[in-house]
Amino acid sequence: MKTLFLVTYLAPASVIDDWKKTEPEKRKAAEEKMQGEWQRWMKDNAKLFVDKGAGVGKTKRVTAQGVSDTKNDVMLYAIVEAESHDAAARTFAGHPHLQIPQASIEVMAINPLSGM
Repeated sequence: MKTLFLVTYLAPASVIDDWKKTEPEKRKAAEEKMQGEWQRWMKDNAKLFVDKGAGVGKTKRVTAQGVSDTKNDVMLYAIVEAESHDAAARTFAGHPHLQIPQASIEVMAINPLSGM
């Protein structure tokens, strides 16, 4: 039986901020290369995805003390279906996102909550 997994693509905000300072032509060429590799990877692994996800933006933290602005390293999310946690995670080894310095991908099991 297959299980659902939440996949988050992360990169430190400081790395992204530094990248935005890169010479525009150099940045454009690198971004186009990565986008092409990403699209090929997605096409090769299309059956894995239940929801291809989306990019995420500014973050708000909600606590008992109220709501505040915050930052985290999450850039994108997706939902995939795989035979096991290890199988889902192994699929992302070598993903083009990992070309970003200090980038990572986290794969978390989605566990239904009874009574929710």
